Amino acid sequence: MARRNIAAVPTVTLHRIGNERHPVVVIDDFAADPDALRTAAIAAAFGPAIHHYPGIRAALPGDYLAAQVPVIEAASAEAFGAAPQLEMIDASFSIVTTPRDALSVRQRLPHCDAYDDRRIALVHYLAPGDSDGTGFFRHRSTGFESVDARRATIYPDQLDAELRHRGAPPGDYWTGDGGLFERVFAVEPRYNRAIVYPSFLLHSGLIGADATLSPDPATGRLTVTGFFSIAAQGA
Repeated sequence: MARRNIAAVPTVTLHRIGNERHPVVVIDDFAADPDALRTAAIAAAFGPAIHHYPGIRAALPGDYLAAQVPVIEAASAEAFGAAPQLEMIDASFSIVTTPRDALSVRQRLPHCDAYDDRRIALVHYLAPGDSDGTGFFRHRSTGFESVDARRATIYPDQLDAELRHRGAPPGDYWTGDGGLFERVFAVEPRYNRAIVYPSFLLHSGLIGADATLSPDPATGRLTVTGFFSIAAQGA
């Protein structure tokens, strides 16, 4: 693996996606030394994930958030308001490892991470070469591309009714446009690329049919996943 230029300046691209035009921020050359992060992940102790994540997680180096949160705040200013101040909720190394036939129904479907419109999510891709990106989706019957607190009174019941009528989707990761959801946007993975987006967007990892699902940080789909809250102005 070729070592990245640790002096590279992050490059930011803002996308407004789908009919609802919510922001997805793509940041290339996100971390100053991604190779050091991979080394830290290889040495880390991984364990089972929580909150329906289909894989394993490990603690981040102590200086990761101190270095990267200012980059996220600067890169996200246009998308989320001038100089948003972020409060960390949770962040870790993550690797998708769950076999397709072992996925729960929830893990097979696009999902949102929170209904709060002040919550944002981070995915930092740290696997070299070809891996798997992230897709964003529209629920066909409602037209929803996001599920906020108001829509949370409608969407889960509608989805449950459709699953009862149509049956559970096949045991696989959701990547395409069939059935209940259509894909409205996809981010291709790139080493040391990060994406930041509102947590209430319907999304899924685009885990390809040829993905190894290896638990080894050196060969698996290694990312950092993080969840943050935008602090109220004046707080």
